Amino acid sequence: MSTTIAQTSILESAPQTPAAFPSWYAELQQQAWQKFLDAPMPSRKDENWRFGNLKQLNFEHFVAEEQSHITYQIPTLPEGVICLPFAEALEQHGDLVKEHFMKDEARLGSAKFAALHQSQTKSGLFVYVPDGVVVEQPIEVSHVLTGSHATSFPHTLIITGKNAEVAVVDRFTSADANDEGLCVAVNDLIANDGSKLSYCVIQELNLASKMIQVNSITAGRSANAKAFTLNTGAQWARSESLSKLAAEGANADMLACSIPSGSQQYDQRTFQEHAAPHTTSNLLYKNTLYGTAKTVFAGLIKVDDGAHYTDSYQTCRNLLMEDTTEANSMPGLEINADQVKCSHGSTAASVSDEEIFYLRARGIHPTQARRLIAHGFSIEVIEMIDNEKLEELVLEAVDRKFAVIR
Repeated sequence: MSTTIAQTSILESAPQTPAAFPSWYAELQQQAWQKFLDAPMPSRKDENWRFGNLKQLNFEHFVAEEQSHITYQIPTLPEGVICLPFAEALEQHGDLVKEHFMKDEARLGSAKFAALHQSQTKSGLFVYVPDGVVVEQPIEVSHVLTGSHATSFPHTLIITGKNAEVAVVDRFTSADANDEGLCVAVNDLIANDGSKLSYCVIQELNLASKMIQVNSITAGRSANAKAFTLNTGAQWARSESLSKLAAEGANADMLACSIPSGSQQYDQRTFQEHAAPHTTSNLLYKNTLYGTAKTVFAGLIKVDDGAHYTDSYQTCRNLLMEDTTEANSMPGLEINADQVKCSHGSTAASVSDEEIFYLRARGIHPTQARRLIAHGFSIEVIEMIDNEKLEELVLEAVDRKFAVIR
């Protein structure tokens, strides 16, 4: 006779912080849990959820026990670099984690779920690169959701010292093609003066899973921060990305490539904040849609008081491969300074008959021609990663996606 053991819902499970973690972290998790309970669920009246699918926010059936397997591919690191699983970093470098962990509020609609993440997270990656140190090869992390109704709350915290350099990639996959999973991931990217920080997300969860990702970039004086996201998996995924140009000369590139098919839905919200003069940012999001897929993009460039001579761009381009797809775009500007150069735009188009004719005239079958056009559409933003190893990993994932699209 078998016995079924009821598992606690993630929405009913108060945090259980390991005893080895610092006391401040245990207190923070309890505070975050209360914040999660007190925060209202998003509603139709919330502008940050305009066009969003609120039905996807039913998480009651996901279990409280985190079920994910994380592997790390860490290259030979220069002296002084700290690269540890997040739990070990809490135990060994608690003060450094405390200084930077989730200092920015989630301002794009998912504050409730960011609080849930903060109350539950025990896993992820911590990287600290001292002043003047360059890490030549990317650090790769693989997150695999395992088990039915699995949950995962990985946190990535990367800090680059002055004139330091590092690249990190997070990959999200599922162990089984049919097990429903939930991943709520948050990252803090802190690029100090003169440093170069590159971060890449490759999201290939199975089509039964959901994901919320909250990204935060802070760039110091003359720092260059670059964040790239590839979405090919998950039934529903929402990403919220914020970049803050905190000092003169700071630059941030916010890049994304999404290829939804079937009934997949991707919800993308961005915020480029220029808090100092002589700062630059560039956002390019590209979506290639198949089937009845749907994307939502809402972005805002904000130039704060005194942030003169800002140079900022925001572009979202949608390629509609079938008439049944839907792409919603809402770019915006808020300028409170002088001598600024800002622009935003959004396009949605299908493959033209002229493009197909051109390739058919060269002996290429129409189906293959459409795939070549879609693949080429994605290349522009992928090349902007400007890291050969990261580009290779992204292109491999893109090829895997196109291989399963009919």
